[in-house]
Amino acid sequence: MIEDIETLVRCESPSADLVAVARSAETVAELGTRLLGVAPAFIVLDGRTHLRWRFGEVPRVLVLGHHDTVWPIGSLATHPFDVQDGVLRGPGCFDMKAGLVMAFHALAALDDLDGVTLLVTGDEELGSPSSRQLIEDEARGCRAAFVLEASADGGALKTERKGVSRYDVRVLGRAAHAGLEPERGVSATIEVAHQVLAVAAMGDPAAGTTVTPTRLDAGTTTNTVAARAEFAVDVRVRNVAEQERVDRDIRALQPVLPEARIEVTGGGNRPPLQARASAELFARAQRLAEGLGLKPLTSAAVGGASDGNFTAGIGTPTLDGLGAVGGGAHADSEHVIVAELPGRTALLRALMTDVRRDEQS
Repeated sequence: MIEDIETLVRCESPSADLVAVARSAETVAELGTRLLGVAPAFIVLDGRTHLRWRFGEVPRVLVLGHHDTVWPIGSLATHPFDVQDGVLRGPGCFDMKAGLVMAFHALAALDDLDGVTLLVTGDEELGSPSSRQLIEDEARGCRAAFVLEASADGGALKTERKGVSRYDVRVLGRAAHAGLEPERGVSATIEVAHQVLAVAAMGDPAAGTTVTPTRLDAGTTTNTVAARAEFAVDVRVRNVAEQERVDRDIRALQPVLPEARIEVTGGGNRPPLQARASAELFARAQRLAEGLGLKPLTSAAVGGASDGNFTAGIGTPTLDGLGAVGGGAHADSEHVIVAELPGRTALLRALMTDVRRDEQS
């Protein structure tokens, strides 16, 4: 497994580099073909390469992962692949190339693969713009979706994930010379300051809703009243009602300055993965982990989203965070605990066997 993880980590795959993602897909396909004995279907959508292995006539279990990462080409030079003292390091190892290797080895260990679909996408780190429909189509009708994203702190499975919305708020004013006749202008910079504060106030900590203005851009030159400004907004919510409430509030923004105008684009990116979508599968995983002699499983609710949000959003029972145990996703400290790999892989194998056995009985 360590050798296979090294193979994937050494094939750098930043999401925005379509050539790199296509090259990574070839590497993932070679690994999967060797372990599973069958080549995948290559699915290219908007230039992004996804892979699918589908076994049997009736899909019952979807195993889901992604092979793109946030790390730019050249990251191996500063963050080389390495294994020391039981800790594996390298760009993308935790999120989530170790999880892909775990999925391949778990499938390869099954007595049969009937009813299992493995989908490996290439744009998850961008919000899955091309693969969302593919993910939902593959999950529809399945008894379970198992997501090989990395675990939470201490190896906890992710039984809740916040939903995500993203917006761009554009402010249009009127340019004027800042020294000669500023009164003839309508300052988009001043207007956007009002709007940033209004948007930030839409969060509700008690409900777990965060509404965060992020990137901001305004004006053109230092001696011109800004005619244009815009900022991005990141929204995280625990339930659909809050996602809809924030959407209404952002679209209802009104300018403060006379003659300023506001345009809002964007919307929901991922629905929330709520506890009810994972409860039965998590209880099943706890029972199976005990039978395998693994330490007791814990669960976590996290703010980050994954493709598991999509599978849960269409009503497919979903269990996330089944991948590597470690930490430092997207950070210099990214790492995987090697000793945890066999047990967690065995747990995935047991889950797939158990769910399909229920379906057959």
